[in-house]
Amino acid sequence: MIDNYTYIIIIALLPLSALMLVFQVNPYHALVIRAILGAISALVYALLGAADVALTEALVGTMLAVTLYVIAVRSSLVMRLGILKESEVEAESYFTELISSLRKVINKYHLRLELVEYPNLPALEAALEEKEVHAVCTKQKKLELLQRNRNTATDVRQTYNTAIRVHRLFEIMQSELAFPETTLTYVTVPNMEEKH
Repeated sequence: MIDNYTYIIIIALLPLSALMLVFQVNPYHALVIRAILGAISALVYALLGAADVALTEALVGTMLAVTLYVIAVRSSLVMRLGILKESEVEAESYFTELISSLRKVINKYHLRLELVEYPNLPALEAALEEKEVHAVCTKQKKLELLQRNRNTATDVRQTYNTAIRVHRLFEIMQSELAFPETTLTYVTVPNMEEKH
């Protein structure tokens, strides 16, 4: 038989795990804590003699809910970056370094980078306007680069433009992306209702 102090300790774990869940920054850690919270709830119900409620909590509240949360979190924590489908662009070391730098920055925020290739520039721009991607990365035109650097004799290294439509992602990249080979641009995309 379990004494009263053990009941108090087990029941005190409920608000403690709930507080840990609320203040968790990493969504994957939050999922683990949510599973622990469900298991503690099932244990409390079982100790109090409600075996049917404990079983329901264990199956639905813990296993099913956490599984659905994993699917939702995994699908929502993606930054989709539109790029042109060109083998010579992908082979360039500047582009590879840029993608690596972008991955490092967004990994800090528990995001993953998904590269989406488009056959031409109009398709890439349409994808940004139709909100298929969060950002696009394109080569800057040589004319723009020559106008910007016509008085300097140094090598032109700023070769990519990254246009971002999500303001929070733009703020993150602006403050943390230290890669001189790209310029960042915030693009406002009108809603579909405003276009029609």
